[in-house]
Amino acid sequence: MENKSHALAAGIFVVFVAAMVAALAIWLTRDNGSYHLYELSSREGVSGLQPQAAVRYKGVAVGKVTHIGFDPQVSGNVLIRIAVDDGTPLTPTTFAVLGYQGITGLAYVLLDDAGEPQPALPPGASGLPRLPLRSSPFSQLADQGPEILAQVEEATRRINQLLSDDNQKLVSAAIANLGAAAGGVNTLAQHLDATVTQKLDPALATLPALAHDAGRTLAALQAAGTDVSGMAAEIGRTAQRLNAPDGAIAQAGEGARAAVRTVERFNARTLPRIERAGDAAARAARQLGRAATGVTDNPQALIYGAGSTLPGPGEPGFSAPAPAP
Repeated sequence: MENKSHALAAGIFVVFVAAMVAALAIWLTRDNGSYHLYELSSREGVSGLQPQAAVRYKGVAVGKVTHIGFDPQVSGNVLIRIAVDDGTPLTPTTFAVLGYQGITGLAYVLLDDAGEPQPALPPGASGLPRLPLRSSPFSQLADQGPEILAQVEEATRRINQLLSDDNQKLVSAAIANLGAAAGGVNTLAQHLDATVTQKLDPALATLPALAHDAGRTLAALQAAGTDVSGMAAEIGRTAQRLNAPDGAIAQAGEGARAAVRTVERFNARTLPRIERAGDAAARAARQLGRAATGVTDNPQALIYGAGSTLPGPGEPGFSAPAPAP
């Protein structure tokens, strides 16, 4: 009886622990968030994608994959149902693409925004809205694989043609020609060396003397330049003295202005006086002439005076002179 009681207690303990573990698992895996369901339909394979796979929006986890099956509306298409958090900023430009995690091969759904609005897709049989699913880079690489292999094959064929026996002979001939050209260059270098040794070295020996003469010439030119600079400085000082406020140019200008003022005073005062003196002298000369004429006509006037003047024609007592015999 005691063994049975121990077994019963152990069984009850195991059941209790199992219930606790189940409750803990349910508590840890519970999700109280609010989600919107969307569907994706793809004609390509979805290898590596599993239910409960992550759904990311620009790298941020925003939901999970809830169902993977076949699209009842399009034969051969894979239908993926995802749950996206209500706070995810989905727009009409949002599209989906499958991403892969490193070398594990596990896939997830990546949501992103395109630069332009995507064409609206009609809802599926379940009535859930659908998002456009683009081809992943790996799918594009797989699609272009045959073309890449064909290009690699073509490149290999051309390399084989380039390395054919005839081309190898041509390459060998070109290498031989390069060797001959190198020999010719070596010979030319030797000739140039001999020319430099025999002809250029004597000419180079005269360069120090020429350099010495050139140095003396430059020294003479420098001295001449110094003299010219001194003369220019002296001319500048002379010009400054001439242009000074009390310099020769200023004094000459003052003298010219004084001469102008003198001429103006001469024209304004002296010339009118000279003109009046000339008029008086002219009147005196006329009077003197008339006096001389009177003395000539009547010399006794100097002794007896001028006397009475004879009446003229038309005056009382006028008598006509006797005619000359």
